Amino acid sequence: MTDVPAYTVVVPTIGRPCLAECLRALAAAPGHPPHEVILVDDRPAPDGELPLRAAGPLLDRLRILRTGGKGPAAARNAGWRTVETPWTVFLDDDVQVRADWSRLLAEDLREAGEEVGGIQGRLRVPLPPDRPLTDWERHTKGLENAGNAAWATADMAYRTAALARVGGFDERFPRAFREDADLAERVRRAGWSLVRGRRVTRHPVRPAHGWASLPAQRARTDDALRNRLHGRDWWDHGRAPRGRLSRHLAVTGAALGAAVCALAGRRRAAIACAALWTLGTAEFALDRILPGPRSAREIAGMLGTSVLIPPLAVRHWLRGVVRHRHAQPLGDTG
Repeated sequence: MTDVPAYTVVVPTIGRPCLAECLRALAAAPGHPPHEVILVDDRPAPDGELPLRAAGPLLDRLRILRTGGKGPAAARNAGWRTVETPWTVFLDDDVQVRADWSRLLAEDLREAGEEVGGIQGRLRVPLPPDRPLTDWERHTKGLENAGNAAWATADMAYRTAALARVGGFDERFPRAFREDADLAERVRRAGWSLVRGRRVTRHPVRPAHGWASLPAQRARTDDALRNRLHGRDWWDHGRAPRGRLSRHLAVTGAALGAAVCALAGRRRAAIACAALWTLGTAEFALDRILPGPRSAREIAGMLGTSVLIPPLAVRHWLRGVVRHRHAQPLGDTG
């Protein structure tokens, strides 16, 4: 395939066991192999060896970089800045490309016009067929929807020149959240278009405990940064779901109102606010419980987290508003 542009794969990792399956699947995808595979070890303190042998025939094309726990945006930047090929393909360490992936990627790259700056792979989430999905599984399944995961770097190819033009990922996004949408927005503003390709990548549901949705609320800080950098309408042109922040604000406000009114001796107002909080919390919990398996464990987890998520979401949102109140867009995007 001499007429197909060369590409380099960049995989940031924190050493999760799934990395071995990621490398194994990549090695088992013949057709148009990568010029190089750059594995960016972002563990703060590396403990043990990475499963490099899983790369099989790609082992001689594998290169390791270390970024010491700076986050996925910084890890991807460290990787693509050493790339010598026209295209850089980002994969997450918890995905598994299909056997025809490199062949279909070659078609994606060959057909890309000069105006195309990025090509997204199609994500498929394997799910249990014999029962309703848990809240966590439904959340992961959202990755299949281009409207929920537009330009996700779980499998995203970018022209290396486009990355250089906009400065790569904004490292003020410390999590694997919103940094990919932010990059896509800047690439489009710089004059390139983004398209979806033919290749398909498997994205298994990551193991998680029943309260995993609580630490996930830290991502609200990144939403506040996105607002500051791209305006409040970025949800629409960034093709991102708005989520429930406005409802969380209302529910949290009702809880605070109940407490303040009670302390002020305004009993009726306190009861009214408490009732609003109860209704809002119940609606949130039912919205998460009813589509699921409704096991005792799932129901208990949904009830507990539905009480705690609204104030946590609001707290992290306000924290982000304050922290990023002076943030300016990264570089000159034209």
